[in-house]
Amino acid sequence: MTSRDAWANAVTNRPGVSTALGELVPAVCDAIDRRPANVTAVKGALDALLTFLASPEGRTTANCEAVDRFFSVSEEYGWDGAWDHLPDQVQDVLADMAGALHDTISTPNVAENFESTPEQLLARLRAVRV
Repeated sequence: MTSRDAWANAVTNRPGVSTALGELVPAVCDAIDRRPANVTAVKGALDALLTFLASPEGRTTANCEAVDRFFSVSEEYGWDGAWDHLPDQVQDVLADMAGALHDTISTPNVAENFESTPEQLLARLRAVRV
């Protein structure tokens, strides 16, 4: 199954999820799946995704919840989600996307406490030096 198919499975019956994520999320997955790792490509794809999630169009409950859920249980949707071959700081950003990103709109203090708002994740990602 492709990452695009896995994302489509993840957003079935999830109203309000932006169609733009149908390109952005699979691009992250495809970059993560490359062996050997191309950390610059992973960072670029993550940057594009998080930039969208931090934008007025992308910063919605539906989008943040769908991305969080996808990266936390991606195997349920058909993507293995293995990122242990990436640098620790990139793994940390991915783990936090799969942890408290969903709280961004509904309980922002929780997301902020875990440095998991789109803006915080983007700043952390941009601080990673490869």
